[in-house]
Amino acid sequence: MTGRIIILLAGLSMANPALAQDAAAPQTVHAAVLRVDVPSLPPISRLDAPPEDLGFAGARLAIEDNDTTGRFMNQDFEALEVTATPETAAAEMDKLLTAGIPFIVTLADDAQTLALADQAGDGALVLNARARGDHLRGQDCRFNVIHAAPSHAMLADALAQFLMWKKWSNWFLIAGSHPEDVALADAYRRAATKFGARIVETRTYEDTGGSRRSDSGHVQVQQQMPVFTQRAPAHDVLIAADENGVFADWLPYATWDPRPVAGSAGLVPRSWAPSLEAWGATQFQNRFEKLAGRPIREEDYQTWIALRMIGEAATRTQSTDPATLKEFMLSENFEVAGFKGQKLTIRDWDHQLRQPILLATDSVTASVSPQDQYLHQSSALDTLGFDRPETECKF
Repeated sequence: MTGRIIILLAGLSMANPALAQDAAAPQTVHAAVLRVDVPSLPPISRLDAPPEDLGFAGARLAIEDNDTTGRFMNQDFEALEVTATPETAAAEMDKLLTAGIPFIVTLADDAQTLALADQAGDGALVLNARARGDHLRGQDCRFNVIHAAPSHAMLADALAQFLMWKKWSNWFLIAGSHPEDVALADAYRRAATKFGARIVETRTYEDTGGSRRSDSGHVQVQQQMPVFTQRAPAHDVLIAADENGVFADWLPYATWDPRPVAGSAGLVPRSWAPSLEAWGATQFQNRFEKLAGRPIREEDYQTWIALRMIGEAATRTQSTDPATLKEFMLSENFEVAGFKGQKLTIRDWDHQLRQPILLATDSVTASVSPQDQYLHQSSALDTLGFDRPETECKF
């Protein structure tokens, strides 16, 4: 009987090719990646210069992964790649909204992310793949935003858990002078209070606007570090809060006291690190490097996971309807694999993606937080960042 059914269906298809073509036409899920590039000085190291396809390479891998499953379900996935400046970002967002793109991944700073989210309104779901500001998950939260990027609080808590496990409880904190640096320093102060550490002193490194490299005639940041860190109270570790890459990379092996460096240099909390090999990460890294010809960066991973959330929702709901996908992504039934050893889910109180945080040097992943000794009544991942009772978010 089964064989007859197959032959009959084949006959119908041959008799009516248009019917067969319509039945085989895939349903497309449209998305876009909007990257807002801010002019800046070169990084301290030429190895840290951002590639031209930063974020976009992660998007391309995500589309390949989504299509791998989607082709069996008659689903197709597309992601436009759009670059903008702070001056043109609103216009580019308007073009995407006019085109009816329902999912827009943003790679922008805190202020620009908030402005783009407000501009999108009910017209699109914004997936934040760069901005780390805690206020975006707190008093400035928006219902139409999902945060694929970890927050400052998550990163600070992840490092704090490891340092307390090591019994390095006395911290010397050095923060940059930019608003993002101040916000990150605040996250470390909160983490110290949360986990019982003590900040013995905080110093501010003022960005004078010179070159970040030690070129002749420019600010010699490297030479300043020994004297700048002199006469600090007794401490176990130096923590740098330097979101703009002005001074932190000059700290290791240049501090007055022989102490480990963590935070923005040395041992760094990250959403992803090219050194990770566990949980299938090696295969994931290999696929990315084959596609992009370079190691993966955090912006690539965060863009990848943002688009993979869309693909996972389409697979699980067997739908390409944007409203259906949004509803499922924000439901308690949603989860997505992220090569981090456990399922990733979304917090319903601030739309932050729960995820382990890697603690990595340039060459190895030293540890992964949450640390085993930090327990939680529902998810150990909620020991990182703002938990439900702490949130200031009100949708």
